[in-house]
Amino acid sequence: MMIRQVYLLLLMAAVTVALFFAALHIGPANIDILLALGDSLDNSNTLAAMIFSEIRLPRALLAVVVGATLGLAGAAMQGLLRNPLAGPGLVGVSNCAALGAVIALYFGWGSVLWFAVPAAGMVGAAISVVLIFMIGGYKSNVMTLLLAGVAVNAVASSLISLTLNFAPNPYAMSEMVYWLLGSLANRSMADVQLATPFMIAGWLLILSSGRFLNALSLGEETAQSLGFHLPSQRTIIVIGVALCVGAAVSVSGNIGFVGLLVPHILRPLVGYEPGRLLAASAFGGALMVLIADIAVQIISPNQELKLGVVTALVGGPFFLYLIIKTRNTLI
Repeated sequence: MMIRQVYLLLLMAAVTVALFFAALHIGPANIDILLALGDSLDNSNTLAAMIFSEIRLPRALLAVVVGATLGLAGAAMQGLLRNPLAGPGLVGVSNCAALGAVIALYFGWGSVLWFAVPAAGMVGAAISVVLIFMIGGYKSNVMTLLLAGVAVNAVASSLISLTLNFAPNPYAMSEMVYWLLGSLANRSMADVQLATPFMIAGWLLILSSGRFLNALSLGEETAQSLGFHLPSQRTIIVIGVALCVGAAVSVSGNIGFVGLLVPHILRPLVGYEPGRLLAASAFGGALMVLIADIAVQIISPNQELKLGVVTALVGGPFFLYLIIKTRNTLI
């Protein structure tokens, strides 16, 4: 099984690299990527270099790191809750990050400071974690933390609706709505540099919990008997999910269903082990978002579809399928 997983990860890594380079070639302008790369390294301000370094490279990089974050966080939440229908949005991080960004757009902070919107999104994600542990308690069980997350999620969603309702003008309204739909267009290397360290920190926390998730799949009593301290391990996973998902949402908006769809597809390929599913889901998430982002640029180049719309169109029917399948299994 270990050798099979290594081959799977190598294959997914190779496909991810191939799609990454393919994404660099997608766009309305026809440029020589190698020449543009050379000009960028030489600090030449040519048109090709600017298109490459300011538009295509940040977009492709964000597709990889945001997709990896959503896939990894989804696998972690499904392992923590022992439920294949769980996702990273269950603990309220996504909506709180979105609320922070929407508030920044509402007050026009983004026009004053370029990092105001992503920074506000990450602050919103941090606040969600504080609220979850204040409501649920540090030593509470998974179900209590989940209920606290659902409550925070609902409040954040209502506050987003309230902010949209009192938008100061139609332009601000459309800007907030378009951001909420999720997109990687018009992002810069500054966005990549701001959000990626937080995502990597979240990845490390989640990946360090692989053995705990394997033990937890056998039950909480078994995990405790193997020497794991459940409250601290749950805290590590929740904070890791909050760090990486909050940073991802702060630069991309809400991109749904990646964290639900990818782990479910890959689970049989890793022997249904939650720990092994983590790395595979990271690559799978990167692949899904890369494919979706390439698709939106090819299908509708003039009036580009939002990335979150495409993932929802794919993930929504799959989610219904999972519900029906789970219902039939329980019956």
